[in-house]
Amino acid sequence: MIFKRMLGALGVGGPSVDTVLATPRVRPGGPLRGEVRIKGGDFDTDIQYVALGLVTRVEAEYGEGEHVGLMEFLRAEVSGSFRLRAGEDRVIPFELPVPWEAPVTEIHGQHLHGMAMGVRTELAVAGAVDKGDMDPVEIEPLPSQEAVLRAFTQLGFQFKSADLEQGHIYGADQRLPFYQEIEFYPPPAYSGLVNEVELTFVSGPGGMDVVLEADRRGGLHGSGDDSYGRWRVGHDEALHRDWAAEINGWLAALSQHGHGAAHGYGGHHDPYAHGGAHGYAGHGYGGHHDPYAHGGHHDPYAHGGHHDHHGHRSGPGLGAVAAAGAAGLVGGFVAAEIVDEIGDAFEGDDDSDFGGGDWGDD
Repeated sequence: MIFKRMLGALGVGGPSVDTVLATPRVRPGGPLRGEVRIKGGDFDTDIQYVALGLVTRVEAEYGEGEHVGLMEFLRAEVSGSFRLRAGEDRVIPFELPVPWEAPVTEIHGQHLHGMAMGVRTELAVAGAVDKGDMDPVEIEPLPSQEAVLRAFTQLGFQFKSADLEQGHIYGADQRLPFYQEIEFYPPPAYSGLVNEVELTFVSGPGGMDVVLEADRRGGLHGSGDDSYGRWRVGHDEALHRDWAAEINGWLAALSQHGHGAAHGYGGHHDPYAHGGAHGYAGHGYGGHHDPYAHGGHHDPYAHGGHHDHHGHRSGPGLGAVAAAGAAGLVGGFVAAEIVDEIGDAFEGDDDSDFGGGDWGDD
């Protein structure tokens, strides 16, 4: 995709850039490969650097409102300084490691409504930095994540939408400054119990946290509240676990035990409050004692942000996100006034969005 704004930033007759992705669909932890093709302009140009950034749309709550902006959560310089001759064609190959926590944007070839992800190329010339248009990229789920998503389809859940929330999940080894929520409408059997269920993955090389949040319906004597379930499993273990039974059991526990839920499925108890005595050693990934094996029953979002009256969570606010960075990753949050760039970069996105929860059908 050739920079639309190149002339404005680098002058008439300056170089143009086209980034071509060899892997427009990748999985978390996998390599994103491609090449940056630079075409020299009418005169020799000193290029200071060429950088690539993985950019997505993130929601942040601060003050009295919710704001949406672009966040660059992976950045790498693929070339240092060089002189580009007039009319010269130069190709810069690249391979970037996609973070394990990268959010899912596509399932079974269908785009997740609400998600936007792209690779943005940045070219610096004589003090002028041009951030070009974004090339869309899709993140497919890991096989372990697919196993959980398949269970939602088996149980009759209907996909609603997905988004990214700024903040951190308490107790998870989370490196990125945001987490994904994949929202489902419940099956008829539980439509009277919960309004919706939100699914979050926090993945790493050895395994993942599977976090569920149920937005519970209010009864005759009060408004609803949120209940949580949590599992920590290795990727191989996740492939063999009966997730439909796990999720169904968690929902049944909410129905039978009310706000407290059942041991091992949900509720608000913090297993770290007394030294993490809950759980079963050896069932987590990494070979360490795992307080979340087979569930755990506490609020995984406690201390990870604040709730508003809709139950959404957020972290310390836009200012903190602007300076955020974890494990060497850039977490810069771009001002909301340029959010229109997303629409330009992902033109036609609505045509490929999910609808009606049919993504689980083969």
